[in-house]
Amino acid sequence: MKKLLFAAAAALAITSCTSDLSDLNKNGKAPESVPSGALFANAVMGYYDFDAVQNVNLNNLRLWSQHWTQTTYVDESNFNLNERDVNGSTFFNMYVTVIRDCEEARTAVMNGPESAAAKAASVAAIEVMEVMAYQYLVDLFGDVPYSEALSETNVPKYDAGSTIYADLLARLDAATADLSGSNTFGSSDIIYGGDAAAWKKAANSLMLRMAVRMIGYDAAAAKSWGEKAIAGGVFTSSADDMRLFYSSAPPHTHPMWVTLVQSGRTDYVASATLGDVLNGLSDPRRAGFFKNLGGSDSVTGAPHGFQVNYYDYSQPGTALEDPTWSHAAISYVEVEFLMAHAAVAGWAGASDAATHYENGIRASIEEWGGSSADADAYMMHPMVAFSSTTAATQIGVQKWIAMYSNAFEAYAAVRMYDLPMQTAALVGTVTPARYSYPLDEYSLNTTNVQAAAANYGGDDTFAKVFWDM
Repeated sequence: MKKLLFAAAAALAITSCTSDLSDLNKNGKAPESVPSGALFANAVMGYYDFDAVQNVNLNNLRLWSQHWTQTTYVDESNFNLNERDVNGSTFFNMYVTVIRDCEEARTAVMNGPESAAAKAASVAAIEVMEVMAYQYLVDLFGDVPYSEALSETNVPKYDAGSTIYADLLARLDAATADLSGSNTFGSSDIIYGGDAAAWKKAANSLMLRMAVRMIGYDAAAAKSWGEKAIAGGVFTSSADDMRLFYSSAPPHTHPMWVTLVQSGRTDYVASATLGDVLNGLSDPRRAGFFKNLGGSDSVTGAPHGFQVNYYDYSQPGTALEDPTWSHAAISYVEVEFLMAHAAVAGWAGASDAATHYENGIRASIEEWGGSSADADAYMMHPMVAFSSTTAATQIGVQKWIAMYSNAFEAYAAVRMYDLPMQTAALVGTVTPARYSYPLDEYSLNTTNVQAAAANYGGDDTFAKVFWDM
């Protein structure tokens, strides 16, 4: 940059131009500043596009939760991360696309002309998105850069996942105090349209998710945070969902439309892991989840991780081919299963576990085109009907099924409830417990990543994150 300015100054001297030298430091094609709403919308879209997609180069959690398996190129169904740098893509998308834009949006908000209350509500909404991104990273990797992640250093230290969770929960708690009235984003708030009260419910629902996650690690802290979330107000209907609705034309179509339709590829079919469970329960969601069903709407699932013929098995359903399909980062369905778990644990305000469990199932079935009568019949099945003696397993299985369109949460359910997974064909293992660290970190942040990896048996993908007890 200095050489360019000196050269420009010399040219000015030769031509006796009187233009202001400061103009030479400006990019005439770039805006002087990016509006806070645009930055916030980009952060939100970055999170949702990544969370919603199945793409071998980006996010393979549908394969790790064993809802789907691949047909021809099966490395990712066998849990390979490094071949396509999937772990690196996760770092990049969360740190660079989501967290960085959140921080820039925060600065832009504070420099804006709006009222202090509106600014506070905007910053609180930013906090919710940033907390969600960090939680995503901790849940997948364990220890990650946090306290130095946004500093000037190129070699940030890794903080313990449990320490990060504690700070994230405190940040959510502080954010909820400012979530009232309207934020400054207006239509650029592509989730709630500026409604700060809706963001407050989302913040409390995220707090409840994190509290339930850590119940096996620190029951007392989990109870405290969970009861605070419930008292503060979590989702009570699907209208509360933290949901993004996509458009019918690129570039803002649902990313699964790109994967399943625009690509023209035939890469994914039902995994027998999910298919067998759905068939065993005569689950009414089968025709929504998959197409090319067998008799009595049975799912033909492929053995996980094998090379198979696409047309011999059930394939992702037509709902996923709709470019306007929506995605919920947190949903009422998920919250009802969280509330059921909280009730089993005896948390204040959680009320009746069976009621929440049944509400979650019913809302999920209706979301996928079933009726209330379908839900009633399903919940009569002896393996579905709620029992206090098998509550944990039932909540885990039903949450894993219901999170069909939120693979991040489905994978969390696999680990939290120790759900049985198939042994993948080539690698000869079940689903791992965490992501390994990106190869770029070993090249660029060697000392710190090696110290973090040592906490996981040398970066073993079967070593568990702190809450996975």
